[in-house]
Amino acid sequence: MDYKKTNAPTTTVTRNMADFVNETGNVYESVAIIGKRSNQIAAEMKEELLRKLNEFSSTTDNLEEQFENHEQIEISRYYERQPKPTLIATQEFIEDKIYFRDLSKEKNESED
Repeated sequence: MDYKKTNAPTTTVTRNMADFVNETGNVYESVAIIGKRSNQIAAEMKEELLRKLNEFSSTTDNLEEQFENHEQIEISRYYERQPKPTLIATQEFIEDKIYFRDLSKEKNESED
């Protein structure tokens, strides 16, 4: 899922923990899934931000540096306004957009 097109809130939202039990049967397992997805989103966002900021990097100092810094600041502000990775991952989990497997359950079923 593209994190830029998410309808996740940009501010912290209080959630009912009972909503997280439906999919997995365990709140802690649900939180672990959301945490892992959040790490994936954060890594993707960081990689994209660094790639865009590297476009402006130069080895020489010149008078245009102020303009370049302004562009870098605008890019950084854009990413700061984006919803946090945990909020995006939580929204994806609630909307059933996260695919996850429980290997221990699959192993037990195959042994039966």
